[in-house]
Amino acid sequence: MVDVTDKSNTVRTAVAQGRVQMKSSTLALIEEGRMAKGNVLTTAKIAGIMAAKKTGHFIPLCHPLELTGIDIEFVMDGDNSQVIIESVVRTIGPTGVEMEALTAVSVAALTIYDMCKAVDKEMIIGNILLLKKSGGKSGDFTRKASESFGELA
Repeated sequence: MVDVTDKSNTVRTAVAQGRVQMKSSTLALIEEGRMAKGNVLTTAKIAGIMAAKKTGHFIPLCHPLELTGIDIEFVMDGDNSQVIIESVVRTIGPTGVEMEALTAVSVAALTIYDMCKAVDKEMIIGNILLLKKSGGKSGDFTRKASESFGELA
């Protein structure tokens, strides 16, 4: 594990995004709140938040962090029959929160899959990526808009 003892505590933020592509009928069931397992997006949001908080336990050599903020939002993209997931994770500390943001999106996507697999086993989880990060010695990073697949409203 990288030694961050001598690094300064700074405000650090990371934004990640991912998607779950599905049949239009599956997307409609989610939107209408008619999935048998319950409210898909609320459950996925809670799962993503919980996973972000435990990232240091899942990924070897990843520092366990005290997070100061986690938000996950969803956009129902009917034109492309997908749910777009975006997480924003914040902390004040000596190391960044990119892995926490990516983990939040990944687990939210897996939760959507789990809750909908009874009606659609062909869903595709994909395009999980870091959109931006700020804070720390390495500075800021922002992915070019052409490299992502849609911003949240």
